Order: sequence, then C-alpha cells, then structure tokens
Amino acid sequence: MPVEPLPVFIVHRDEPERCVRTARAFLAQNVPVELTVIDNGSSAEVVARLRRELPQAEVVALDTNRGFGPAANVGLRRWLKMGATEWAAVAAHDALPEPGCLRALLDAVAARPRAGLASAVYGEENAGVWLARTDMKPVVDRYFGGILVAAERRVGWEDAGHPHGTLMIAGRRCVREVGLFDERYFAYCEEADLGERTRRAGWEVGVVWDAVVRNPSMSASSAAVEYLQLRNSLLLVRDHFGRYPAFIRLTMALGDTAMRTLLPRRRTPIFSLPARCRAIVDFGRGRYGPPPASLWAA
Repeated sequence: MPVEPLPVFIVHRDEPERCVRTARAFLAQNVPVELTVIDNGSSAEVVARLRRELPQAEVVALDTNRGFGPAANVGLRRWLKMGATEWAAVAAHDALPEPGCLRALLDAVAARPRAGLASAVYGEENAGVWLARTDMKPVVDRYFGGILVAAERRVGWEDAGHPHGTLMIAGRRCVREVGLFDERYFAYCEEADLGERTRRAGWEVGVVWDAVVRNPSMSASSAAVEYLQLRNSLLLVRDHFGRYPAFIRLTMALGDTAMRTLLPRRRTPIFSLPARCRAIVDFGRGRYGPPPASLWAA
C-alpha cells in the first residue's frame, strides 16, 4: 500500500536560492513529501525562478508579505480542507533538515496518541543570533514569553512549551480543535502562542532530539525583528497570563532598553531603540500585524 506523502509547507520571501536548497533537502528525505511553497509577496521574477527550479513543488504566490504565521495558515487551511494525512509540516525557507529528520518526527508522534505539535531541534548555533540554541528546548515563561532553557534529554521526545518554528509538524485533530496560527503576531512568538494553546487544550507538545534541522541564517531586517519580538512577547504574556505579568514584562523591557541605550557594549546585534519604543507604543494601542514600513529598511 503506497504511503501518503507528507504535506510540507515552506514559507518563503525574497530568498529563492535558500528556498530551493531547502526544498531539495526535503525532497531528499526518506519520507515521501508533497511540497508547497507559500511565497510572501516576492517579485514576479523570484516566483518564476521558484517555479522553474522546483517543478516538484506547487508555488502559491501571495500578493503581499503577510508574515510567517498567516502564510503558513494559507497552506494549513488547504490541508485541513482537501488533505487526508494526519500530519503536515511547516518550515521556514532556510530550514535544512538533516537526513532522516522527517522520519524521526513522524515516528515520535506515532507513539504518542495525544501528540499535537512537534519540532526538530537545531543542529548548530545560528550564525545570525547571539544566543546558543543547541541543547536547549523552547518553553513559554510567565514573564518573558517564549524562551529557551536547558534541555533534560538528548534522545527521543522531550516535552516542550512550544515547537521551534523553523521546522514543525502539526496534527490534524489538534489543529482542528486548537486553531491555526494567530495572525496578529505576523512573525515571531506565533509558535509560542500556538504551543501554549495546544498544551492548555490537553495535547502534547515536544521536540524530537533525533530530528535535526540546520538554520544558518537570519534573513529579516534587524529593526523589524527587534520590534516583533518585543511587541509580540508582550501580547503573548498578556493573553496567556494576564495583565500583571504583562506589566512586569513591560517594566523589564523598559529597564533593559534604558541599560542598552546607555551601555552600547551591552547591545545585542539587533538592538534598535526606535524599534523598541515603537513596539511598546503599538502594544499599548493594540496595533498588531506587520511592522511599520520604516523598520523594514532600518
């Protein structure tokens, strides 16, 4: 009996070379896959290149950059409506699964009837990120939101607060009950929100240590990333833990921003005072979705 291909939705914007490399890495897995590239408003030339170089994939071209979560939802809605598989994968356009990655993920969830979300683990530190990510697992903290903490295992399944968004798989029954990515986030923290909702609904969320993905780049502009991470962490904490933890998170953010403004040597590579200030203001106003256009060029 033939095995139903695993739907894989790759969210892409303006990085066709990386996207093609990622797609080919999925095609080389020892699991049959059905590839769909969700393009987030790239130029017509870029879309044409993807279709030319990836004849094995369907390319769905969106008219604008909707963000990671909203673009992933385009694929997931199609899967829920027309697909038949129990699981589907979502990946960033620069995710490089190592051999056997998808098989390890599917084997791990097959042994857990209440598994709802699972993700691969990082194979190396991200060259564009200042925090080590190996031997760490994602959790949702009451005051900080989505963070990484030291892992307790190095093999098999380990419970986590949320999946890594670089490469994750989602179960059909879970998604039907819990819902898709919250599109207010645009990008960053949306997987933490989905993980928190999933766990609270009684489903399991975990990382699989035998499933490794490499993610050697950060392609988004620094100011936009800074903005999204702060604004969205405030939204995440408030929605799931209440106004008081959100006030504490805001207070910590204000103190940290003042410290890094006064002490340049303590700044992170993506530090941006205008982006942080705008994030706080927009959170207070309830402005969500894409970052301000000015931050994309900063």
